[in-house]
Amino acid sequence: MSTTSSAGVERTLRGCRPADVDPVVVDASDLESTAPDHLRDIKQGLAARGYQPAAVAAEAEFDGESTLERQREADRLRALVRAAAFLGAGRIEVRVDGEASDEVRTALAALAERADREGVEFVRVDGAA
Repeated sequence: MSTTSSAGVERTLRGCRPADVDPVVVDASDLESTAPDHLRDIKQGLAARGYQPAAVAAEAEFDGESTLERQREADRLRALVRAAAFLGAGRIEVRVDGEASDEVRTALAALAERADREGVEFVRVDGAA
């Protein structure tokens, strides 16, 4: 849960002004790595071209049969939340295809909590089954 009050946000917004940058959505599949050095290069390259990451978009791949495979996917998505925060993106959009099991819903809820702690909005996008 955020500790920033609505009044604090409103006060900050009053001082905002337009920026000469274009918002972009970064596809997670286009990121070679979520290592800070790589993300720093991406962030600087985008800024040099007048772009600001608004969101990172990812596809959840919870197709694995084993708990270990599902945990690896949750870890990958957690790294993408950190990447979104590092890049300055305000959102992470996670596409989930098909019906999510209880275990997957639990993993997504934990991911949403992590995103909240990182200051990133978690958006679940349901795909076609």
